[in-house]
Amino acid sequence: MEKSKNDREINSIDGSLAELVQGIGGSIPSTPTKPRTMRGFFMWVFYILYSIILDKYYVGFTGDDLVERLRKHNSNHKGFTGGIGDWHVKYFETYSTKVEAQRRESQVKKWKSRKMMEKLIASMEV
Repeated sequence: MEKSKNDREINSIDGSLAELVQGIGGSIPSTPTKPRTMRGFFMWVFYILYSIILDKYYVGFTGDDLVERLRKHNSNHKGFTGGIGDWHVKYFETYSTKVEAQRRESQVKKWKSRKMMEKLIASMEV
């Protein structure tokens, strides 16, 4: 999937976001983004989290700020990600519509392949 000029602009480095995420005990890839808005436009984010404790990935999407969403995943709540507290963002993509982000989440979940997810994550680290 080729990224548009806007996607490349959205994925520009923003150190302040990285500092915020690290401050709440999480981590994000080396190319953070401003997931919620860009120049006044609402953004949706597809993301992959990883837990060292569980040695598992979690796939999701959100319209919230990615830092806030990570904080919620790391909080003590019921559900798959609750109570662990060591979730880290390993990969993300931004979309302009909820449907696109949800479609991408569904696509990756249907893979049911850890190797394919790790290959996708590695593609962002290059």
